[in-house]
Amino acid sequence: MSNVSSGLPVGRGLLYLIITGAAWGTAGAAASLVYRAADMGPFALSFWRCALGLALLSAGRLLRPRVRPATVLPLRRGAVRALAIGLGLAVFQTAYFAAVAATGLAVATVVTLGAGPVLIALGARLLLGERLGAGGAAAVAGALAGLAVLTFGGSAASVRPAGVLWALVSAAGYGVMTLLTRWWGRDGGADAGGTTVGAFAVTSLCLLPLAAHEGLLPHTAHPARLLWLLLYIAAVPTALAYALYFAGAAVVRSATVSVIMLLEPVTAAVLAVVLLGERLTATTAAGTLLMLGAVGGLAVSEARAAGHRSEPVPV
Repeated sequence: MSNVSSGLPVGRGLLYLIITGAAWGTAGAAASLVYRAADMGPFALSFWRCALGLALLSAGRLLRPRVRPATVLPLRRGAVRALAIGLGLAVFQTAYFAAVAATGLAVATVVTLGAGPVLIALGARLLLGERLGAGGAAAVAGALAGLAVLTFGGSAASVRPAGVLWALVSAAGYGVMTLLTRWWGRDGGADAGGTTVGAFAVTSLCLLPLAAHEGLLPHTAHPARLLWLLLYIAAVPTALAYALYFAGAAVVRSATVSVIMLLEPVTAAVLAVVLLGERLTATTAAGTLLMLGAVGGLAVSEARAAGHRSEPVPV
């Protein structure tokens, strides 16, 4: 069950991605608490998330024992890969914020996260030769249905074309980031740690002018609380989660990655009920169960397929 090019077992890659999806889902609740504690805007929050995450990742690479990689990339090629993935990450985050501002959170979320698996499945089939199969297609359909129910259930969301366009741009950025990570992971040239650090450096530079225009330093009556929240966002749903994401996405099929990442809105919905006092509705429960079922089914299918691929061929 190992991916030959990277050495990471597919089962462990699936676990990394599940942890990533759950960790990403906590970022929304933490961001809500940040907005309550200070007048920080979304671009400034995204910049500090990336910049502090970059600092933590860099410190972690300096402190960990030196391990000689199996494949050493030329400096120029590594820089090109970090630049490409960093730009994809910057487009993913920035266009999503623009979509939220233009058409609201519900529509932006369902279009971005709903279009992502479809674009990634098409890209993986055309560019990587990865077949989704009937079971995978059913899982994607179930996950998208669950996402729609979870997002739109009981809401009066309004759809605005400009917001939908920004959400599709965000989904495209996410798709490029995922497909490139998988592509480079298959040829044995993926360094998850180096990719994550480089990508966050590029993304931080892209977000800096937007954050500066919005206001980098917020006003707050609770500086200690704000600092702890920012450190949490930088450490768990950013530094830890993206390091695990790039490692897992290099060995797991791209369409599977995109569906597992739909755990993010599930976790966010659960935290909204448990921590923020929102009411648990029948539609929230139904959407959550649909998405969890789709993610679980696809993860089991991926693990079985990896097991078959790792079996020795009879001679």
